[in-house]
Amino acid sequence: SRAEDIDINICKGKKLTNTRASGSDDAVKLIPPRQMTLEQCLEFINSDELVEVTPESIRMRKRVLDSAERRRITSRNRK
Repeated sequence: SRAEDIDINICKGKKLTNTRASGSDDAVKLIPPRQMTLEQCLEFINSDELVEVTPESIRMRKRVLDSAERRRITSRNRK
């Protein structure tokens, strides 16, 4: 895995509270996703990742989706 990999769950929403910090959400700038061909995806992935190909899209994902299980496998492989 890469050092810049982060574990997120895109299905969970942001927790909203009644207290708001001024300008806290305004500073978030998202970079649009990079459009890659199948060949570029295959060159980009690591050994712990997969490329899913459907008629509509090409997706890259981790081989093991559970982050706790991924950590266990990584620590086992380091020994």
